[in-house]
Amino acid sequence: MLMMLPGQAMARMAFEKLTDYDFAGTTYYSVKNLSLYECQGWCREEADCQAAAFSFVVNPLSPSQETHCQLQNDSSAANPSAAPQRSANMYYMVKLQLRSENVCHRPWSFERVPNKIIRGLDNALIYTSTKEACLSACLNEKRFICRSVEYDYNNMKCVLSDSDRRSSGQFVQLVDAQGTDYFENLCLKPTQACKNTRSFANARMGVSEEKVAQYVGLHYYTDKELQVTSESACRLACEIESEFLCRSFLYLGQPQGAQYNCRLYHLDHKTLPDGPSTYLNHERPLIDHGEPIGQYFENQCEKSAAAAGTNNSPPGTLDKIDTLPVSLDTIEDPNLTNMTRNDVNCDKTGTCYDVSVHCKDTRIAVQVRTNKPFNGRIYALGRSETCNIDVINSDAFRLDLTMIGQDCNTQSVTGVYSNTVVLQHHSVVMTKADKIYKVKCTYDMSSKNITFGMMPIRDPDMIHINSSPEAPPPRIRILDTRQREVETVRIGDRLNFRIEIPEDTPYGIFARSCVAMAKDARTSFKIIDDDGCPTDPTIFPGFTADGNALQSTYEAFRFTESYGVIFQCNVKYCLGPCEPAVCEWNMESFESLGRRRRRSIESNNTKSEDHMNISQEILVLDFGDEKREFFKADPSTDFAKDKTVTIIEPCPTKTSVLALAVTCALMILLYISTLFCYYMKKWMQPHKIVA
Repeated sequence: MLMMLPGQAMARMAFEKLTDYDFAGTTYYSVKNLSLYECQGWCREEADCQAAAFSFVVNPLSPSQETHCQLQNDSSAANPSAAPQRSANMYYMVKLQLRSENVCHRPWSFERVPNKIIRGLDNALIYTSTKEACLSACLNEKRFICRSVEYDYNNMKCVLSDSDRRSSGQFVQLVDAQGTDYFENLCLKPTQACKNTRSFANARMGVSEEKVAQYVGLHYYTDKELQVTSESACRLACEIESEFLCRSFLYLGQPQGAQYNCRLYHLDHKTLPDGPSTYLNHERPLIDHGEPIGQYFENQCEKSAAAAGTNNSPPGTLDKIDTLPVSLDTIEDPNLTNMTRNDVNCDKTGTCYDVSVHCKDTRIAVQVRTNKPFNGRIYALGRSETCNIDVINSDAFRLDLTMIGQDCNTQSVTGVYSNTVVLQHHSVVMTKADKIYKVKCTYDMSSKNITFGMMPIRDPDMIHINSSPEAPPPRIRILDTRQREVETVRIGDRLNFRIEIPEDTPYGIFARSCVAMAKDARTSFKIIDDDGCPTDPTIFPGFTADGNALQSTYEAFRFTESYGVIFQCNVKYCLGPCEPAVCEWNMESFESLGRRRRRSIESNNTKSEDHMNISQEILVLDFGDEKREFFKADPSTDFAKDKTVTIIEPCPTKTSVLALAVTCALMILLYISTLFCYYMKKWMQPHKIVA
């Protein structure tokens, strides 16, 4: 049974934040005295903004914070090799695009610490080609609460963990790791911040509580202020805060008038790069206004009873100890034979894989058959989130690798499309029992045959499979200015002439030797010559590219003796975009997509070239003709083929009716005049008297 992957989530905007770090970048807008959330909100709304640097420097004469917001349209933060600079009282926020439905509506989704990792405490290891994919995997994780992430840019390794710098009962220490960044998930709910119970207490870090509280009041940027009646109310406000993950608060004592006495922060001493030593290296303000210093409290993750070695639980009960949710079946099949063990396509569980590759016009289909039901997943290496199939108890399944776009990251070099496919038993972890195959699809220019190469990475021998996929047939469409396909137009109408093939194909097309012919085929006019250049651009301009299609905008024309105009073009294929022809008209040079690349599909064995002729007919009326009354066509006919158009007697126009009316009036007047003359002549004659 083949299990299809559900639709991928759309990419959503999010931010990562670095505390007391700054990256080099190009600032295109700078403003002072904005709030943090106004600065970040501007960057969110600005399409050009890639990062925002927000500093809140303390003026020792006030003492108060003076803010400075810088929006950057180019930032080195996206470059893994770029080294950040230390910058006190600075938040550096980088815009991200994460494919997850769980991106939170908070100022930032992750806290980033460059070139650091937590040793051990890993729950899952996956391979992703981008940092964003790794962070998305953390937000999408359902088997355990992902509290932190480590991403190795060089090896594309993504490590997910249910621990962070505040986890208790374990030795947690950030260590240097060049090329790997540490991230903490800030989209957690307040109840998910700790594995066990979360509490707030005075920060005990070898520094006096008064000194810490004074530093916090001056140098922490306040995320939210409110007025409360007691310290417990301020604590509760931090515990239930949902707009950001509140990790600490400062209580300034009983309220005085309308002043706020409770400040909430997303920071704690573990967020600061220098840790507790930060509080020792600051200077007191030059002016003391006598305001209360207050009491500073930080969240702490309590140890479980089992981890602490205590026995606080009632008799007969045992607290659940968090365990790693990953289990691997590494039991070797006892029925393995020496032949099976030595086969590179078999693993130690006795599962053998028959992998075949089929090259299509728009995708590479990797078909897998096994000798026993397989459970796991198959995916493109580095694209485990966007290009994968989950397999449940099936001995036949298939993965389609797209040939364009970034979903599967298929590589293309001079007509050779390649990718790496992983057959993995576990949904997250890769083991030695898994298989990795390098798949390749090569387009042979000489004979239009397509050859495939497929081999496991661990196997030096190549297995070749031959096939011959057909190129997609092109078609002609003629559209009006509203992009509607038309069959009957009038002279001078502005039309869009298009030659199209499917968008999701590796082929490109070029057109030449295009001819416009009268319906009776007695008269023709070459609009595109054999080199792909227009013969008269004022009548029919050259082709331009629109995706995989060719198009030319022209004004409708027809031949003197025929209303039907038939267009016929010779269309050839390229692998990838075709090169345009360089044309000249009235001493000016321009490009037209009519010349093929040297790697277009030819036959070197014969003198004749592979090509395809396509045609389309359109009816062109004169200026005064009424389309519906003048022409009557058989609705069963197809304008892409030859058909007969019958011209019926035209209805009288306004001019002819007016002329007829005038003629009739004159004839009536003549008739009346004749009668009048006749009777007048008769009346004028003398009457004879009879004796």
